[in-house]
Amino acid sequence: MSITTYATDAGRINEVKGEILAHAMPVEVLALGTTQKQMPRNAGDNITYRRFIPFGATTTDQNTQNRPAAIANAHITQEGVTPSADQLTPQDVNVKQQQYACLYSYTDKVADMYEDNIPEEMKIQVGERMGLVREMIRYGTMKACTNVNYAGTPTSTRANVDEAVSLNVLRSMSRTLKANHAKKPRRMLSPSASYDTYAVEAAYIVFVHTDAEADIRDLPGFIPCAKYGSKNPINEEEIGSCEEFRFVLSPELAPYLASGAAVASTGLLSSAGVNVDVYPFIVCGQDAVYDVALRGLNSIDPYHIPHTTRDKSDPGGQRGYVGASFYSAVLIVNGGWMGVIEAGVSDLA
Repeated sequence: MSITTYATDAGRINEVKGEILAHAMPVEVLALGTTQKQMPRNAGDNITYRRFIPFGATTTDQNTQNRPAAIANAHITQEGVTPSADQLTPQDVNVKQQQYACLYSYTDKVADMYEDNIPEEMKIQVGERMGLVREMIRYGTMKACTNVNYAGTPTSTRANVDEAVSLNVLRSMSRTLKANHAKKPRRMLSPSASYDTYAVEAAYIVFVHTDAEADIRDLPGFIPCAKYGSKNPINEEEIGSCEEFRFVLSPELAPYLASGAAVASTGLLSSAGVNVDVYPFIVCGQDAVYDVALRGLNSIDPYHIPHTTRDKSDPGGQRGYVGASFYSAVLIVNGGWMGVIEAGVSDLA
């Protein structure tokens, strides 16, 4: 196990639980697109959620399960005849909670002689690191959604992505979500009396890497947050809206490098200079994704065992520890209420 000694150049930390969470929260934008669920203690690590498929829908895929159908004539009754009884069709969604943790260690000499407060710096590092881990758990689940649209030449594969995001691909995603009865998690914003402000439609939330900002701002009809009438962005990472979408950016939402079409004359960014880098635009409707944590959202359990704590494993009080752990599970509970648009981004060089 690595340990920070007097000669080690250490990082920064914080001391109390509240401060650790205050450092972790700013890097976690994807929580805005999830429904937070709390799991009680001592209830096992497996969770099963159940829905009943609407009448006329089928369990074939994420789209058919959200599209009920009923033929009116089939529901006409006959005098004195009992209608035929139907059955409900259940569908279960399962997930298992996993524990995540990190740990730093330092010596008594570091605590007693180092000019910086190394244990305090370690606590900041723990908070920020655990926040990023929690964000990556969400990202891994959400970008794996199977309801995918690809930008560019009509295609059904990532390998052929050769265009940036456009109104057409956004509208295609909106059409699918609406057909699936996906609700928009953000209400309409009205214009204000201030000069040059605009109404903003009720919207789906789109999460994507900051590299896509220029292409989003170039979309026809884009409204920056500064022109929202109510000045009410989702959070500080939102840059604006276009039609039925509001865009939240994060540098943590990494692309699939060199996974698209040949870059050639596309004008798109390519890290390797050969194939287009493909960026997932995660489009969220309401209640599509559950973020389940033991005891709820603020479930990170930070701890500091000072070097002055003596026990049989460290009778001289020579080592201290700073760490944190949490239990988490993120699952797509309705894949038809969210989607992913895979697109390139413009090379601005």
